[in-house]
Amino acid sequence: SFIKTRIKKPESIYKKLKRLGYEFTAENIQNQLNDVAGIRVVCAFIDDIYTIADLITRQDDITVIQVKDYIKNPKPNGYRSYHMIVEIPVFFSKGKTEIQIRTNGMDFWATLEHQLRYKQNIEEMDGYEEVSNELLNCARAVIDMDNEMQRIKNKIGQFHDI
Repeated sequence: SFIKTRIKKPESIYKKLKRLGYEFTAENIQNQLNDVAGIRVVCAFIDDIYTIADLITRQDDITVIQVKDYIKNPKPNGYRSYHMIVEIPVFFSKGKTEIQIRTNGMDFWATLEHQLRYKQNIEEMDGYEEVSNELLNCARAVIDMDNEMQRIKNKIGQFHDI
């Protein structure tokens, strides 16, 4: 398991506010965006995701504002991850942070898909539909692998009880 943190770049904040129809102001950044600060937790197994989410929810100083379970309900492009928008005390105020929790397989796919789709601007190329379908097929392969690894872990876990 590992944890990555990031702060959204001002340029990205500006573009997102503009896309949502808001002015680039400190107030709009605070009130309209939930993902200026982000934490990604990457773990080995699907059940670890829900264990970590439960541990976060039980923290006294963390308030869960919103949960999006893209594992049980993947996005149409195949993206899977568990997202929590949480409010945490930051000095003498409260700050919103997005926490993404996913398996190694989900992180592998999401990272490469993002690089291919957005960094290479594949939306504008010929054959975009075909490439999108190929990326979706890769996502399905990762889902199958995650499920199989979880099944193997569960099977091995049963032997520890003997």
